[in-house]
Amino acid sequence: MPALSGAESMRPALFGALALCLLLAVAGLLVLLTRPEAPPPEAGEPSFTPVSFSDLPGWASDDHAGALAAFRVTCQRWGKLPDTRPLGGTGIAGRLTDWRPACAGAAASADDPAAARDFFESAFRPYAVSGSEGERGLFTGYYEPMLHGSRVAGGRYAVPLYRRPDDLVTVDLGRFSDDWKGMRTAGRVRNGELIPYHPRADIENGALGGRGLEILFVDDATDAFFLHIQGSGRVRLEDGSDVRVGYAAQNGHGYFAIGRELLRRGALTRQTVSMQSIRAWLADNPDEAAAVMNLNRSYIFFRELEGPGPLGAAGVPLTPERSIAVDRRIIPLGAPIWLDASAPDAEGGETVLRRLFVAQDTGGAIRGAVRGDVFWGHGEAAAEIAGRMKHEGRWYLLLPAGLPVEPGS
Repeated sequence: MPALSGAESMRPALFGALALCLLLAVAGLLVLLTRPEAPPPEAGEPSFTPVSFSDLPGWASDDHAGALAAFRVTCQRWGKLPDTRPLGGTGIAGRLTDWRPACAGAAASADDPAAARDFFESAFRPYAVSGSEGERGLFTGYYEPMLHGSRVAGGRYAVPLYRRPDDLVTVDLGRFSDDWKGMRTAGRVRNGELIPYHPRADIENGALGGRGLEILFVDDATDAFFLHIQGSGRVRLEDGSDVRVGYAAQNGHGYFAIGRELLRRGALTRQTVSMQSIRAWLADNPDEAAAVMNLNRSYIFFRELEGPGPLGAAGVPLTPERSIAVDRRIIPLGAPIWLDASAPDAEGGETVLRRLFVAQDTGGAIRGAVRGDVFWGHGEAAAEIAGRMKHEGRWYLLLPAGLPVEPGS
């Protein structure tokens, strides 16, 4: 499962204010209606135990220059933000002012692996992360898919990609109660009432037709469905040019992994379920494919992107094999993370994955203290690895050495 990423803009003030006022009365109901169906938050408080860099398995063997480049991208973004901005998570990461020395050190560091390693060891302190289920968790992968499409409908190009509708209202529930931090909902106003937005099935059946919301038309409904899951991708036009699209908004309905339905039916097993096996089942069962995909009521709206990308939830371009999606309620976006896990390789086997990543994205299915989604990049090899990755592992969070209050103190 990929991360669903990108900046979200609010509806004009009239709708926003009305929706927020109405939400005070019906927020509890809306949370039940639209809360993601991803695994629930862990019951126990996450813990962060100080360790040394020598405790990180394989630390000395990585090329830390790759993570240094990714961290510099985050620092460039932070340079536009105020020092007082908190980094989120559980509050363990302080504010941006606490990260300024690390960013200055990253800018001054040489790009060779040894210098990059020295930088991280001097600027940060590692912490072993543990959740209610312990120190081990699930790690998956995502990638940037390639689709084929056109700017106009016609012939085989009949599946629309929509921009954000004007009547979509998104609400950050954390503004109303600390108990709702990290939770969002979305809907539309009808007759003075905020109601859930159109689910996937209604949109696929034309609920948004005739409104001029189409930005591109692609030639395959299954490819479009998986683009929604990945959150961003490229569309190759007939003239050979590529258009990059990224997340703009989501309809507020919970994400449902259709692999779960195929497991229930006995069509797949836990050992065989993967993006590749799900796509194969959809291709082999065209009469049932649309109904199964529509079980995922979540729907993503896109925008065209220019420049490097795709963009993660942290607002920066993702770096293949160095960016990772996290649960931002627990892990602060922008923080380096040492991952000790394994991953598929391009030949169908498995390889050790011990590498320094930077938390630069999030996603609807990424829930828990030890739960991550590795961004593998673009192309067939990236798709092959990301589609088969579902491996256990553990990780270590790196926080600035000069934090006023360190975790666990």
